[in-house]
Amino acid sequence: MRTDGAGLTDSAVQIRELHHHFGERTALAGVSFDVRRGELFALLGPNGSGKTTLFRILATSLVPAGGTVRLLGADVVRQPHLARRVIGVVFQAPSLDRKLTAAENLRHQGRLYGLRGRALEARIAEALAGVGVGDRAGERVERLSGGLARRVELAKGMLHRPAVLLLDEPTTGLDPTARREFWAQLERMRRDTGATVVLTTHLMDEAERSDRVAILDAGRMVALGTPAALTAEIGGEIITLTSGTAEALATRIAERFSCPATVVEHSVRIEQPRAHDLVARLVETFPAEILRLTLGRPTLEDVFVHRTGHTFRRDQDGAGA
Repeated sequence: MRTDGAGLTDSAVQIRELHHHFGERTALAGVSFDVRRGELFALLGPNGSGKTTLFRILATSLVPAGGTVRLLGADVVRQPHLARRVIGVVFQAPSLDRKLTAAENLRHQGRLYGLRGRALEARIAEALAGVGVGDRAGERVERLSGGLARRVELAKGMLHRPAVLLLDEPTTGLDPTARREFWAQLERMRRDTGATVVLTTHLMDEAERSDRVAILDAGRMVALGTPAALTAEIGGEIITLTSGTAEALATRIAERFSCPATVVEHSVRIEQPRAHDLVARLVETFPAEILRLTLGRPTLEDVFVHRTGHTFRRDQDGAGA
């Protein structure tokens, strides 16, 4: 890996053998990966996967039990003050004072970073305009819609022009239209500033927008790559069958058609090229056993199932980590 003076590398984020636990529960178990400069990188996983713990470590709000994390060369444990200079953070929970205007919220943020006077006011105007809310600068946050308030959060996180922007479940609570608008503004900001963006999400469509994605489960990284490459490794198409006798049906399908059929949480899954050619024969052969059949191309959720053996949503009611 190339290094450019002052300890900087081609990677904006370097994570090596990261461990953490809460009591007897393991939240991270030896996670390692790099995030390249200028990349949009997604941490995808269900509740309890470890993505929130990893985010808190990146944001320097949690000290890991083991391993190293460097943000543009700054060690988050040994040099947290240096790491904080290069990051902007948008947490999942709202951080705006609803009784203040959009501009007032950013003004307080800017002063924390030593900005004052005309330079600060110029930054505020630039940041709000950059996310499409420049005309709402004087409006109290409590009067803004959820989508507009989230844009102000993004402007706040970018006010000091960080090289690395950290977003924790950035579209939580937004309706579909507000989500699309937020992503459009994020892409514009990223294009204009060249910032590296690392976000956590449990939404497949958001992860599919990323340049690369790390999929986490139970504190371990189970997959890493571009969305296209990860789904391509499965190949072909996927048939999912709902049946009251899934185990027996999977066995009979494997015997009858000489193709692998696995049971994942009471459903039969068949992964193979040209799986659509098999659909009619399955229905004709097992009409009574098949209650429901779906056919589709692989998604990131299919990658998760392929790597873990269980569905993505199995742990959605678990404790977040």
